[in-house]
Amino acid sequence: MTTVSVLIVDDQILLRQGLRKLLEIEEGIDVVGEAANGVEALEFLSSAVPLPDVALVDARMPLMDGVTLIGRMREEYPGVPAVVLTTFDDDELIFGGLRAGARGYLLKDVPPEELVSALRRASRGETVLGGPAAQRLVAALDPARAPWAGPATGSAAPAASPLSEREEEVARLVGTGATNREIARTLFITEGTAKNHVTSILRKLGLRDRTRLALWVRERGGA
Repeated sequence: MTTVSVLIVDDQILLRQGLRKLLEIEEGIDVVGEAANGVEALEFLSSAVPLPDVALVDARMPLMDGVTLIGRMREEYPGVPAVVLTTFDDDELIFGGLRAGARGYLLKDVPPEELVSALRRASRGETVLGGPAAQRLVAALDPARAPWAGPATGSAAPAASPLSEREEEVARLVGTGATNREIARTLFITEGTAKNHVTSILRKLGLRDRTRLALWVRERGGA
C-alpha cells in the first residue's frame, strides 16, 4: 500500500492534534506537518522536501483562510491537492473552495474511514465531495456544461444507458450524494460490492470520479 503524506491546516490546536492521532493510526497515512493558518501552511510548503501528497485544509482561519490558501497552492504548489474539512456547508465556501482548486470538500462529522479514503483518492487526483457538497454542486450546475454532454437535441430522449439495472440503482444513489456505505445500506449489499459497482459504472461511462457521475445522473433526470 502506498503511503500518503498529509499536511493538516486548521486553526484549532485540539482539532489538529486529534486529526493527527486519528490519521496516524491508519496504515499508509503519514502526517508530515501541521499549520494553524494559510500563512503557516505556505511557510511549511516552501521548505518541505518532499512536498506532502495532500493538504487537509479548514475553510475559515485567521490571517489566511482556506479558500485563499488553496488558490495560492494551485499557483505555487499545483502538485499538492487540497481537501477542505470544515463545519460549514454554505454555498459560498463550497463553490469558493472548488473554484480555488480544492480536490474535495468534506464536513467534520465525516466518518474516519471516509476521511482516509478521501485523502487517498485526492492524492490520486480524484475529486471527493461529501454528501451535502455533492448535492449542492449537482443542483447548481447545468448538465449541458458537463464535458461529456453532447450538443443540445431539444426534446430528444437521452441515449440508452450501458449500465445494468443494479448499476442504474447505484448511479441514482450516487447522484443524491450517497456514500458507498449509504448505498450498501439502501440496497442491502456490502460496502465492498457498492464500491465495485461504482468503479464499474465509472469505467463503463468513461467518467473520472463520482462528481461527474452525479452530473451524468442529473443530465438524464435521475436525481
